[in-house]
Amino acid sequence: MSLPPHQHPLDAPTEHQVLNPATEEVVATVPAASAADVDAAVARAAAAQRAWAAAAPADRARLLRRFATVVDEHREELARLEVTEAGHTVGNARWEAGNVRDLLDFAAGGVERLSGRQIPVPGGLDVTYLEPLGVVGVIAPWNFPMPIAAWGAAPALAAGNAVLLKPAETTPLTALRLAELALAAGLPEHLFQVLPGAGPVAGTALVEHPDVAKIVFTGSTKVGKQIMAACARHVKRVTLELGGKSPNIVFADADVEAAAAAAPMSFLDNTGQDCCARTRILVQRSVYDRFMELLEPAVKEVAVGDPADEATQMGPLISRVQLDRVRSYVTDDLETIRGSAPDGPGFWFPPTVVTGVDPAAPVAAEEVFGPVAVVLPFEDEADAVRLANATEYGLSGSIWTRDVGRALRLSRAVAAGNLSVNSHSSVRYWTPFGGFKQSGLGRELGPDALTAFTETKNVFISTEA
Repeated sequence: MSLPPHQHPLDAPTEHQVLNPATEEVVATVPAASAADVDAAVARAAAAQRAWAAAAPADRARLLRRFATVVDEHREELARLEVTEAGHTVGNARWEAGNVRDLLDFAAGGVERLSGRQIPVPGGLDVTYLEPLGVVGVIAPWNFPMPIAAWGAAPALAAGNAVLLKPAETTPLTALRLAELALAAGLPEHLFQVLPGAGPVAGTALVEHPDVAKIVFTGSTKVGKQIMAACARHVKRVTLELGGKSPNIVFADADVEAAAAAAPMSFLDNTGQDCCARTRILVQRSVYDRFMELLEPAVKEVAVGDPADEATQMGPLISRVQLDRVRSYVTDDLETIRGSAPDGPGFWFPPTVVTGVDPAAPVAAEEVFGPVAVVLPFEDEADAVRLANATEYGLSGSIWTRDVGRALRLSRAVAAGNLSVNSHSSVRYWTPFGGFKQSGLGRELGPDALTAFTETKNVFISTEA
C-alpha cells in the first residue's frame, strides 16, 4: 500500500485475482472497491452504527456471542480458505479460526462491563461515559488475515462502533466469509462490511475519509508512517502494529537443549512472515558451539511442503514479490545452514540460518519477513542487552535463563512490548499486545481492548444550583 496520491479511477483495477501460494493457481477473482464504494460504505456504516450504539448492551453482547458460535461452526471451512489463500499450514489455520471465535467471545464479555466512573468533586456529581467513536477502519495484513482482522473488529464492535475491514489484496477470502457469517449470526446489515481492493485506492479512501473516526493498521513500518501522517491531517485516531526484528536471547545457564529445540519454529512459524518472529538469535559465547550443534539438525528436520498436509510444519511464502525479497537478503557469500523446500510451482524458500555476519549487516538488521534467522554471539548480560536493543524495532523477544533475577532484569532492560521467558509466546487475546519504538503505536487485545475504541466524556452535575 502506498498512500499518496489517489489512483485515477480509470487506472484503478476493478477486480483482483487471488493465488494459492503453494501452487500459483488462481483460486478466486474478487471485485476491487473504488473510492466511491468506500464513500458509500462509510455512509451505510454510520447509519448502522447509530442504531447499534443505542441497542441494549446485553443485546449487543448476545449477538457477538452468536457471531462467535457461527464462526466456530464454520471453523474448518475458514481454516481451509486460509490454507488456500495464504499458504498457512492447516494446523495454524484452524488455530486462527478458533482465535477469531475466542476474540469475539472475549469482546462480548466486555460489552456489559464497559463502564465509566463517578469521581468525587465538590459542589456536585461528576461522572464519565465511554462513548463509541463511530465508524472504524481496520486495514488487515496478509500474514495473519483472519485473527488480526478480528483484533480490531471484535473490540470495536463490542464498544458500539461500526467496522469497515479492508483486507490485503492477496488474502480477501476469509474476510469476505466472516462478513457473511456476521449477517448469518444476526448482526445488523452494514455494521461490519468488507472492502477488498488496492491499498492506493480503497485503503487511501478509508484513511482519508472524514467520517472514519479511527484507523487500525497492521503492516510495514514504512506504510504505517504514511497512514499516521494521513490520519494527522484529520486528527484521526490510529493504532499501528508494525515491523519487528525480535531477539531470542540464550544465556549459558539456560536449558540449552530446550532453547535450541524451540528456536526453529520461533522464526519459521508462518514461514517467518510474522512481526514477532525471533530472527536474531543471540547466544552467550561459552555455549555458542553447543547451541549450534543442536540447532542445525533441528532446522533441517522441519517439514516443509503442502500446507494442507497435517504433517507439514512450514508452507510457502505469500507471493513472488515476497520470495524475491527474501532471496535478496541471503546472498551466496553468507555462511548458512539450510533445510529443504519443494521444487516446482509455489513460492518456496528453505529454512535458513545465517552465521558469521556483522550485527549491522542487512540480513541481521532489517526485517526480512521470511524463514531466515541470524545467530550472533554475546559476551555477558550487558552485551546481550546492547545487541537486543540495537534495532529500530521493539515488538517482542525471548529470554532463556534459569536465573530468575536475570530474567527480571532483562525483561525490564529489553525495549520491546512483548517478552517471553523460557518460551516464545507473544500473543494471547486476553493480554495486551503492541510495540515499542518503530514497531507501532497503541495496544491491542487484553482487558483494555474495548476502551481503545471509545472516547471518555466527562459530565459535571451541580447540586448547588
